[in-house]
Amino acid sequence: MLPLVVRIERAAPPERSDALEAAAQAVLELLDDPRVRDGGEWAEAVRSWEGIGIRKVVRRARGAEWRRVLDLPGITVTHRTAEVRVHPPVPLDAWPRDLSRLQVSGTELTDSAEPEPGSGSEAAGREGVVLWLNPALSMSAGKAMAQVGHAAQLAWWGSGDDARVWWRERGLAAAVRTATPDGWAELAGAGLPMVRDAGFTEIEPGSCTVVADAPWLRRGGFRPAGWGPLRSS
Repeated sequence: MLPLVVRIERAAPPERSDALEAAAQAVLELLDDPRVRDGGEWAEAVRSWEGIGIRKVVRRARGAEWRRVLDLPGITVTHRTAEVRVHPPVPLDAWPRDLSRLQVSGTELTDSAEPEPGSGSEAAGREGVVLWLNPALSMSAGKAMAQVGHAAQLAWWGSGDDARVWWRERGLAAAVRTATPDGWAELAGAGLPMVRDAGFTEIEPGSCTVVADAPWLRRGGFRPAGWGPLRSS
């Protein structure tokens, strides 16, 4: 299980879109970290987690809780109004106490201005990597953060060396957008990395939640063995 913790202070909660994009970037930062490479201190934990299934759990923290989280091994991503910390994967029954005591519920974030929906290839060409949310689904912020994290991971796996260099130069950023209904239909049929939910929480099993879009993915870039829709939670 990959722990993600979002900082939610009572007086200044983050914007929902910022939190989603920070979660995606945090997953990418972890995957690209030297400690995950062969021989690195997190390499065995990440390989084992990837082999079992890339489940992610998002919890919230504030005040002293957040300060304790910062003392644990991990990476913090700050993105506009949001702070998200990702920790190396660990079995749920072996989580450190300062993580296991955090609440999953309560990640009901909003945007002060409604983001404009988009339709597909034009935005991908302009913004590079776009993670498209299914407009037909309603998910809590925590659930959506986990889903865009899955989509970012699929996009990373589907990116060759040149694409990863380009992405690193831009801070491993990924825009999160909600597709229009017509745009979602086009994206779903484009052969792009798609996340299918296992149905453990909130939505029906098999629901398609997020599509990862980038120019090189549309060109049929590198696809690892077994690449395809991901079932996760």
